[in-house]
Amino acid sequence: MARMDKASAWFRDTRDAPLTRDVALLLVRAGLAWIFIYHGAGTLFGAFHQAGIHGETVYFQANHLHPAEFFTYVDGLTQFVGGILIAVGIFGRVAGIALAGDMIGAMVTITFAHGLAGPNGLGYQLNLALILPSLVLGFLGTGRFSLDELIRRLTRRGSRSIVPGPPDPKLARGDSSARYSV
Repeated sequence: MARMDKASAWFRDTRDAPLTRDVALLLVRAGLAWIFIYHGAGTLFGAFHQAGIHGETVYFQANHLHPAEFFTYVDGLTQFVGGILIAVGIFGRVAGIALAGDMIGAMVTITFAHGLAGPNGLGYQLNLALILPSLVLGFLGTGRFSLDELIRRLTRRGSRSIVPGPPDPKLARGDSSARYSV
């Protein structure tokens, strides 16, 4: 009975658990990174049987986006580089906001006119589905399992190592000559 009570309390608990948040952010990063790297590489390099720069430029011209080649490079670079940054977890807030902006731009200029689902599913539903988790990363950052966090730990004032060893007794006395042990 105690296990059932504990499980029930766990499901009802709405507090933010740091580990759960960081795992969720890692999963969001992995999914978004794959989608944006895939589309960005297709736009820039023609990877994954996609159109490449020329094909995307023609598509943008057909949708009255001028200068089309400029917007093709901006779109491809934002998606490809933003996806890589999110994957490794560095500059995640900037990348998340940039990717959300890219998707808002795509929604406003092309897909919104087709409605939510649009003909053949070409509406703005995918844009919206990518904007929201991108904004989550923009607001919350990349979490503990990221290069952002590693860099923060390395550059934190007074820190000498990523994983500090046992504290120096001099630190307890406030001796400024004390060093962190590795």
